[in-house]
Amino acid sequence: MMWQLEKVMAQLICWRLLAFFVLMATSAQASENTKRCRLVQENKSERKVLSFLEPLTNQNFTTTSKVENEEYTYVFQVCGDADGMKDAGVIQRDKEGKKVLIGNYSLTQAVRGTDWILLFYLGGEKYHEHCSQESRKAMIMISCDRTKTLGQLSVVLEDRERGTDCFYLFELDSSAVCPEIESRLSTGSILLIVCCSCLAVYLICGFLYQRLIVGAKGVEQFPNKGFWSEIGNLSADGCDFVCRSRGSREEPPTYRGVTAETLEEPEERDDHLLPM
Repeated sequence: MMWQLEKVMAQLICWRLLAFFVLMATSAQASENTKRCRLVQENKSERKVLSFLEPLTNQNFTTTSKVENEEYTYVFQVCGDADGMKDAGVIQRDKEGKKVLIGNYSLTQAVRGTDWILLFYLGGEKYHEHCSQESRKAMIMISCDRTKTLGQLSVVLEDRERGTDCFYLFELDSSAVCPEIESRLSTGSILLIVCCSCLAVYLICGFLYQRLIVGAKGVEQFPNKGFWSEIGNLSADGCDFVCRSRGSREEPPTYRGVTAETLEEPEERDDHLLPM
């Protein structure tokens, strides 16, 4: 019976180690995805902001929009080739399938707020008639929504009526940018959880030991059964010893050093009164 238990424990350990190594390999691979984005000016703060978008990588987000009776399809990808176009973070595609580069992920900027991230893709194709023929750029507002891992991309507007600094604005909801919920457990709650966990481990391990090693059956499988069956009596005895008085409740008749011994009166000698 002992070797069977050791075999089961060895199998559990092997499976846990395998799962750990798979998780580490997946995390290491995922951490490389946002590094494909090249920042306009490399810095640690923006690189950290991009790291929050790891769950959104390797995924095309698509939406359609009508502009002046023309329908366009927009494709967005986080640090990846949108719709297969090299270095394209956002592209625009018309009905005929012609693609226009809106933003390039090789020219990226990122800003993070409390529950949102604003992603900039610069270096798109130049306008032909609008915005002083400057290069297009895309702004993607990714907002917190804990109910959605991968939300739906939507077009907010294309501002091209100004002289300079025209942009495309998109919105996307995702739980990836949500702030972490801080634990509000008190010290007492943590201690209670630890104690309950230790008690559960004690009972389970003791039960398995009694059943598999000792071969106990029924109530005898309970660990340290003799001790727990006597703990009630021991508690009662302790309470009786501390809280109850076993002697007489009468107050001693002594006061201020006066002893309680009964003073015997001297025996009167009246023999001389007897007749001789």
